[in-house]
Amino acid sequence: MTEEQLFRGIPKVDEILKHEAWRKLTAMYSEGMAKDILRDYLDEIRTSIKENRINSIPTLAEIIENTRKYVIETTSSRLKRVINGTGVIIHTNLGRSLLAKSAIEAIVNAASHFTNLEYDLQKGVRGERYNHCISILKRLTNAEDALVVNNNAGAVFLVLNTLAEGKEAVISRGELIEIGGSFRIPDVMKKSGAILKEVGTTNRTYKDDYEHAICEATGLIMKVHTSNYRIKGFVHETTSEELIALGKTYNLPTFYDAGSGLLFPLNGMGVRGEPCIAFELKKDWDIVSFSGDKLLGAPQAGIIVGKKSYINAMKKNPITRALRPDKFTLAALESTLILYLDEETARGEIPTLRMIHESQDVLKKRSQSIAKALRGLSTKLTVTHTSMFSEVGGGSLPDISIPSYGIAVLPHEIGLEIFEERLRHLDIPVIGRIEKGRLFIDMRTILKDDEPILISGIINAIQE
Repeated sequence: MTEEQLFRGIPKVDEILKHEAWRKLTAMYSEGMAKDILRDYLDEIRTSIKENRINSIPTLAEIIENTRKYVIETTSSRLKRVINGTGVIIHTNLGRSLLAKSAIEAIVNAASHFTNLEYDLQKGVRGERYNHCISILKRLTNAEDALVVNNNAGAVFLVLNTLAEGKEAVISRGELIEIGGSFRIPDVMKKSGAILKEVGTTNRTYKDDYEHAICEATGLIMKVHTSNYRIKGFVHETTSEELIALGKTYNLPTFYDAGSGLLFPLNGMGVRGEPCIAFELKKDWDIVSFSGDKLLGAPQAGIIVGKKSYINAMKKNPITRALRPDKFTLAALESTLILYLDEETARGEIPTLRMIHESQDVLKKRSQSIAKALRGLSTKLTVTHTSMFSEVGGGSLPDISIPSYGIAVLPHEIGLEIFEERLRHLDIPVIGRIEKGRLFIDMRTILKDDEPILISGIINAIQE
């Protein structure tokens, strides 16, 4: 067909609006919105004709059906619930830590009712939103004071801007890390107004390196926990105690960006070198910061704990208002922290900790059950339960692999990549990982309530 014939073949809008399928569509969705989307779709067809990308025009029924799909896509939330079968517990791309039930309830309560967010119920006057988490943070870490901002990058920015703006912040070259999304410590330091003063080498930095760098321009001594990678072999790291001693000798504040936010040791996992916040503060750091949505298992937040005089200075910094958390973050964070008052309760109630500590025996039984169910429902795939390894993720514990169990799925009639793509396009997408010519689903990150959805999703993907 010629270009002119193709243009003539496009149905008129009035003709489309009289069709029965259109009336059914507008009975379910706004007619005005549907018309706008229809016009956009017809324009898309015209552009395709001009660019020689089509040689036939969709039928009137096809045009209405495609418009319906666009309407559904437009009116559906783009932030979707997914099933995480990757085995990565704190998966940054999938939203990091899940919240405990009590934290979810706290968010619902804060969303459904007025709260005393910035109201002092005791005095009947305006209060501070930050006060809601301070007492519990002080109890858990033995800090003199605490402050919560919207994320740990913001926390680092605020500390540096408050304590070292226009001055040098001394830090080891081996700790100039890059975190997710290409955010780098040197860039954060530059924007904060602090001047980067690198010392040592990538793999070896000594106390003397820091001391030789200290001068009148020095504003702060900084240490960053390399939470998302490890350097092994010919290495030397200046200890916290050595840096703290230097700070006292030269009357300089000391700041430790601890990263993940571990409130008690992860026993029995071979974890070494991961800082526990209370232990670090006991060494007498002036300021320690860490994330809320990593090992802590809370919502995204940056938590700053330490000496009261320095925390007070940060509270007075105008930038603090730009970094402040909302009521939902504070409600969920406080509820999560309360669970930490009892270690056993925290391990059982906080999903991140529960997944980390889930036993292999439980995971093996769950994977066997899922594999058996799938084999009974379809002959179009091979399903086996198998051992595998999980990761903590989220830039935490990079050298720790946790023995786990899951299922390995091999479709018979379609390619593995097509099968994986179909799983991603389900109403509730299933995200797994392809290894050794099979699709692996790790049970460690599959919620118990999601098992029926996982089974039906795999069956739907294989039969589509």
